[in-house]
Amino acid sequence: MAGASKIESDRGLNVRMFVTGLALVILYLIIVTILLRVGLGLGFVIVIALALIFSQYYFSDKIAMFSMHAHEVTPEQEPRLHQIVDRLCLMANMPKPRVGVSEMDMPNAFATGRNPSHAVICATRGLMRRLSDEELEAVLAHELSHVAHRDVAVMTIASGVGMLAGLVGRIAMWSAMFSGGGRNRNGQNVVLIEIATWLASMVIYVIAYVLTMALSRYRELAADRSGAILIGKPSVLASALVHVTGDIGRIPRTDLRKAEGMNAFFFAPALASGTAASLFASHPSLEKRLDQLNKLERQMNGHA
Repeated sequence: MAGASKIESDRGLNVRMFVTGLALVILYLIIVTILLRVGLGLGFVIVIALALIFSQYYFSDKIAMFSMHAHEVTPEQEPRLHQIVDRLCLMANMPKPRVGVSEMDMPNAFATGRNPSHAVICATRGLMRRLSDEELEAVLAHELSHVAHRDVAVMTIASGVGMLAGLVGRIAMWSAMFSGGGRNRNGQNVVLIEIATWLASMVIYVIAYVLTMALSRYRELAADRSGAILIGKPSVLASALVHVTGDIGRIPRTDLRKAEGMNAFFFAPALASGTAASLFASHPSLEKRLDQLNKLERQMNGHA
C-alpha cells in the first residue's frame, strides 16, 4: 500500500525507544565483558549474544504465538476478524499484518513481529466472544498502532537483555555451588569471582527489566491515543478497556499465571495477584489510561 501511514509517529515514544535502546546496548556490552572476564572465549561469547539477538528478533512472532496457543487464520476461517483488520488498515494506509487467534478464554490481544511487513495481530477467543464489533475494532486499532510505531521489535530485543543476564546469573550461581573453591591461573578466588558475576548479572537483569517496563507503560499510552484517533472514538476504546480489565479479573488465577510472561505485549495485563508496584508494572494504571482517553474525547468533540 503506497504512502505513509496515517497513524502518526509519537515523538515521545521515539525518544524513549532510542534512549532505552542505547541503555540496553551498554548493558549488552557489560554482559559480554563479564562473560569474557570469567574466562569464556571471545568467539563463544559473540556467538551466544548474536544467537540470542537473532532468535529474539527474527522468531519473536512464532515464539509469542506458540506461548499463547495461537495460530494464523484465513479470511474464510475468521471473516469478522479479517474484515475489521482490513478496514483498519485501509483507514491507517498500512500493509495488512497477518491475523491470528489464540484459543485462550482470557480476553486479550497482542501484536508481535519485527516490522510492519512481518507483523501479526492476534486476538483471543475470550476477547472475540465478549466484545462487540465496535469494541473489538478499538482494541485491534490499539494493536495496529503498536505495529505502526515499531515498538514491538524494541520490546522484543529489550527482553533479550534480561534473558541473557538471567542466564549468566544462573551459570555463575551453579558454578559457585559446584566449583569446589580454589584459584584460577591468575591467582584469583574462583568462588568470589563467580559470586560477583552472579550479583552483577542480577543487577543488570533488574535494570533491564525496569527500563523495559518503563518503555512498555509509555508505549501503551501512545497506542491508546493513536488507536482512538484512528477510529475517532476514544470512548469506545475506553469502554473496551474497562470491559476487558473487568473480565480478566474473573479468569482463574492459574490461567492468568500461565499468561503473565506475555504481559508487556498484551492490550491489558494478566496479573495473577494484586496490582504490581508501578515501577515494575508493564502497563499504566487503568485510571491513567481512561483519563487520557476521556481528555482526548473532549478534545475531539471540541471541548478543551
